Amino acid sequence: MSWSWEFTKKSEAQFKKLDNQIKERVEEKLDFWVASGKPMEFAEPLSDYELGAYRFRVGNYRIIFDVDGETIVVLAVGHRRDIYR
Repeated sequence: MSWSWEFTKKSEAQFKKLDNQIKERVEEKLDFWVASGKPMEFAEPLSDYELGAYRFRVGNYRIIFDVDGETIVVLAVGHRRDIYR
C-alpha cells in the first residue's frame, strides 16, 4: 500500500479560497511528499493537538493534518498568520 492524501470538507473549502498559484503549489507538494514514500520525514509535529497532529510548510502557507494508516488527512490549509488561530 502506498501513501495518499485527502481533504476534509472544511479544508477543501479553505483550499478552494486560495489563489490558483498557491493551490497548484500545495497540490504539487502533497503529491511530492506522498510519492516520496516517507512523507512524515517532511512533517513537523504540532504541540496543540486541537488543530491536528502535524504540519507541512509550503512557503508562507501551512497544511495541518492527521494520519490515518497511510493516508494524510488534511484538516486545514491557510496562511501562517491565520492558520493557528
